[in-house]
Amino acid sequence: MNERKRMRASGWTSLAALALLPSLTGCVSMLTSKRKLPVPVAPAVVQTVTEDQLVEKLNEQWASFQSMTASVDIVASHLKEKQGEATDYPSFRANLLMRKPEMLRILGKAPLVQTLMFDLGSDGQEFRLSVPPKNKAFVGKSREKGTSPNWYENLRPGFLFRAFVVRGVSADEYYTVIAETLTEEDATKRHLLAKPEYVLSIMRHRAGQHGLIPVRVVRFDRATLQATEQDLYDDQGNLETQVVYGQYQNFDGAIYPGTLFLKRPEEDYQLSVTVERVTMNPPLSDEQFHVKFPEGVTARQLK
Repeated sequence: MNERKRMRASGWTSLAALALLPSLTGCVSMLTSKRKLPVPVAPAVVQTVTEDQLVEKLNEQWASFQSMTASVDIVASHLKEKQGEATDYPSFRANLLMRKPEMLRILGKAPLVQTLMFDLGSDGQEFRLSVPPKNKAFVGKSREKGTSPNWYENLRPGFLFRAFVVRGVSADEYYTVIAETLTEEDATKRHLLAKPEYVLSIMRHRAGQHGLIPVRVVRFDRATLQATEQDLYDDQGNLETQVVYGQYQNFDGAIYPGTLFLKRPEEDYQLSVTVERVTMNPPLSDEQFHVKFPEGVTARQLK
């Protein structure tokens, strides 16, 4: 008898709960609201290519490049990330010369007065750096990392050449390609942008050891198949240089990024480069990459 009463009581409780549901859901619906989620705007054209086609296009671009001259504005920043500080130096104008395989020269001019601030040149193996305002001169290996507290003394032609031009994939290198889509906010138009990309990872065997180490990672915009970012690694597989390429422009027939952002994480500095003029594949002689030191100045070896 008691069990039957309990069952009956339980049944009445359930019926009462069911009777309350409409009123409860009505209260909840009064508190809820609907909103539209922002839909990322995709580019009008998204190109699709295979891994081999992407690498073939990159190799064709690299093969067509022989030399380049450019006028640029550079802002250098010394970073102290642990302290949360950065020192920005005044913008200066520079003339840039490049020629395969890795010859480079940069003539930096002092702000306002436009006198020669530094002259850096390399034959691809050795570099020479002249700093007339300080009456100093330096020599060293083009691919070695700098260790000087003065940022301009750490400018090495090797990494600069590889940052300014995206090289092709060598026969002894391995590669993979993945497709992904990034979403970012367009601050001016206040909507989201979908950016379909190809990510090309280039690797090689470490000398005398098994396994592969990273050489470069290059991101390509699938709307144009142009490089937008490049990470470069050293011989030990450590991240050495990060490059972001801005919107490409037509410089009298030469298609080249209007801006470049270079960061050297291990050396605590970065360069923001604004490109003013570009001439592609002009004839450049060996002599144009040779830096002459002022008379009486003894060059110091930079490591």
